[in-house]
Amino acid sequence: KTGHLKEYYNLGSKLGHGQFGTTFLCTEKGTGEEYACKSIPKRKLENEEDVEDVRREIEIMKHLLGQPNVISIKGAYEDSVAVHMVMELCRGGELFDRIVERGHYSERKAA
Repeated sequence: KTGHLKEYYNLGSKLGHGQFGTTFLCTEKGTGEEYACKSIPKRKLENEEDVEDVRREIEIMKHLLGQPNVISIKGAYEDSVAVHMVMELCRGGELFDRIVERGHYSERKAA
């Protein structure tokens, strides 16, 4: 989308992090709706393949918009230091962590 992420959202607490980026709670200024914002610092995108991977992730999420059991993307923003992906917020933590904690997980509970 055009414009700066912070024009539309307030970033909150850190929800988690991965190899490339960090996910924050974010709140849409106009509605108060909460989302997850994955921020990927451009310095972590070391080559064209990394950049293409981020583009592809955004395109795939756009393509899958509205599909059941798939996190929805709200928008993607880019500024001078990072690429930001605003997505549906899913509370409850990582599925992997839950499996480790409980030892198993049924398909029904995972959904």
